[in-house]
Amino acid sequence: MNTIPIGRLLRSSIQGCVVGCKLNEQTTPHFGQMLLIPLDEHTRVFGLVYDIHIDDDGLVRQLVTANNISEEVIEDNRRNRNVPLEMSVLFVGYETNGQVYHLLPERPPLTLDSIYPCPAADLARFTPAGKTGYLRHLLRAQDLPLAELLAVHLREAIAAHQVEGSDWASHAIVSVVAMLKDDYPQLMDVLTAVSEVY
Repeated sequence: MNTIPIGRLLRSSIQGCVVGCKLNEQTTPHFGQMLLIPLDEHTRVFGLVYDIHIDDDGLVRQLVTANNISEEVIEDNRRNRNVPLEMSVLFVGYETNGQVYHLLPERPPLTLDSIYPCPAADLARFTPAGKTGYLRHLLRAQDLPLAELLAVHLREAIAAHQVEGSDWASHAIVSVVAMLKDDYPQLMDVLTAVSEVY
């Protein structure tokens, strides 16, 4: 990997993981972003950020109840202390020896493995035109903000594919409609969110 890691793995399963990283507005991944986790020199796991939360601690609990907190104290707490930021990532596929699979990885990553942002070129390779099987991992996952997650992911994938000039977005939306045809309320929710970005 030739990019800088953005965090390290805290815990994982075959379906996803939780990543810890330092709070930094420039490098903190955003909701819906595709990430890469190298398992070894030949295999990388692809995942989507579906939840980000910043836990509190004793000092933060005291500060929120204090009167007239100065901006210096707030900035010091945000910049100089280790703010515990965690991201939940859903695995959607993997690549081994240059071949991409829209399946769950054969084994989960290990704790403290480095996590990297997925470059646009790798996102376009993972989501080639005509192949949207990885979307089933999103659609079958429980307790996810599915409509918003899918909309943000589609926006980023569309941008990655515009360089190639492919009509990936139309095929992806048709695939989502086909996968959700028996769940009308969920389908309407997804289409409404997707209309915001497409």
